[in-house]
Amino acid sequence: MQGRFLMRGVVLIWLVSALANVGLADKRDAVRQAKKAAEVFKEIMATPDNAVPLNVLDKAVCVAVFPDVIKAGFIVGGRGGRGVASCRRQDGGWSGPAYFDLAGGSVGLQIGAQATDFVLLFVSSDGMRSLLKSRFEMGGDASVAAGPVGRQVGAGTDLRLDAQILSYSRSRGVFAGLELKGTVIRQDERDNRAVYGEGANAEDILEGKAEPTDDVLIFPVTLERYSKRKR
Repeated sequence: MQGRFLMRGVVLIWLVSALANVGLADKRDAVRQAKKAAEVFKEIMATPDNAVPLNVLDKAVCVAVFPDVIKAGFIVGGRGGRGVASCRRQDGGWSGPAYFDLAGGSVGLQIGAQATDFVLLFVSSDGMRSLLKSRFEMGGDASVAAGPVGRQVGAGTDLRLDAQILSYSRSRGVFAGLELKGTVIRQDERDNRAVYGEGANAEDILEGKAEPTDDVLIFPVTLERYSKRKR
């Protein structure tokens, strides 16, 4: 009898230890995602002639970065990746990063694989609300347009800002606007939970109701370096 209780105790301790190790691994992975997204954004903004124009960035209420999204296919293609997003706080700073998954598909004559960085600017309150959903489709639930690049944008750009989301991509060193329709974005509950604890969701995180740990603040701090204004 005692042996049975002892065995149960050993199993319970093993399960608790295993779950703790999984939680630590998830947290380390989430920290890497935040750092990678910050690095991608800094690299893009380091070339002003081909970066997101600062006056366009200042219009954004939220920014999402998805590094190393894999696009692959043979006839039927698809893309998949993970990233983070932050929204402006009332004081002009940026919220802690919320974690998201990106997925999409396409049909056509294609072959091969490619890794691409995506940057999404949510330039309206409606666009922000779409980001707070558990799942939304770009071009369906929220209008999307290719974003302008360079130091200056002309009057024609104002028409494009009627879109709720401006999208960009960087492949093989080339950064440009991209009309990313049909792509689905979902909350990454696992990473959000790893950083913010049980019950954390993107809405609480992006509205500043959930406190991030210091090791993921590199992403909002990077955004603040290029754009800081009150909502």
